[in-house]
Amino acid sequence: MVTITVDGGVLHLEVVGIDKLWSLRSHLEIPLDHVRSAMPAPDSAKGWFEGLRLAGTFVPGLLTAGTFYEDGGLVFWDVHHPENAVAIELEHERYRRLVVEVEDPAATVRLIASALKGRVPADRTGQSQ
Repeated sequence: MVTITVDGGVLHLEVVGIDKLWSLRSHLEIPLDHVRSAMPAPDSAKGWFEGLRLAGTFVPGLLTAGTFYEDGGLVFWDVHHPENAVAIELEHERYRRLVVEVEDPAATVRLIASALKGRVPADRTGQSQ
């Protein structure tokens, strides 16, 4: 599971407990200017996984955690229970998407959407205007 907070224009993702071991990450920090959107993703996290595992753990039907290569880019996963998954789309980052399990997907999506409304738009180079 992952805990998500927003502070000072940065999205903080803290990987909780033993998931640090499975995902090979303890935290991620993403500038809000690099976050495109967030949405519940229960369907993305269900079924057979079709990416290439680069670093992490994949146990079908039980756990997807770590860095995977999918559809031409890197995706970070940390999901045990697909019904609690949230997908966060990124730009100008190592990962193009994060798919993580959170305690309350609806509240997490609202938190990120609210933070995105309050950010200063970036130009195409990623610099604040």
